[in-house]
Amino acid sequence: MKLVVGLGNPGSEYAGTRHNVGFDVLDRLALEGKLLFHPARKLEGHAGGAPFEFARHASGALLVKPLTYMNRSGAVVSELLASQSAAPEEVLVVTDDFDLPLGGLRIRPHGGPGTHNGMRSIVESLASDRFPRLRVGIGRAGTDAARHVLERFAGSELEEIAICVVQAAEAIEAWLREGDLERVMTRFHSRWN
Repeated sequence: MKLVVGLGNPGSEYAGTRHNVGFDVLDRLALEGKLLFHPARKLEGHAGGAPFEFARHASGALLVKPLTYMNRSGAVVSELLASQSAAPEEVLVVTDDFDLPLGGLRIRPHGGPGTHNGMRSIVESLASDRFPRLRVGIGRAGTDAARHVLERFAGSELEEIAICVVQAAEAIEAWLREGDLERVMTRFHSRWN
């Protein structure tokens, strides 16, 4: 069972912020697939306590938006892996990254969490960093990274980030359809570069 987990923070005050671009990518996938998100209690076989929303992709994969706030995302992912009998390698995490320029995209099969609190939470909860991730560039942070990630995109950045979200959704669709992360990386990285 594949899972695509988009990281973000719940609540309207965080909508449209740089830190919520993982949610934005999942929303794009849901829009394209005409999918609706449902509360965690509607997921058959899941009895975990960490809140999330999910949509079932045509491939059978789950699109998941943790509602625990960014730095507790790992609780949702670890509970889902247990209830869905999935391995870490079957989870693709979509996250913002201020070390990438605005609109930059990178897929990796595994790696450390870097300075990202959501990724750190997942790595700690799974006791593994062996899961793929798609990093979405939100522009370089100045001296105050915490403030930067919680800011909304400037008007001049909206077109670039919208294109980026569409391209990220295309790459995820290819991974869900083909299942070969290396092929997806090769094809999309050459396009993005």
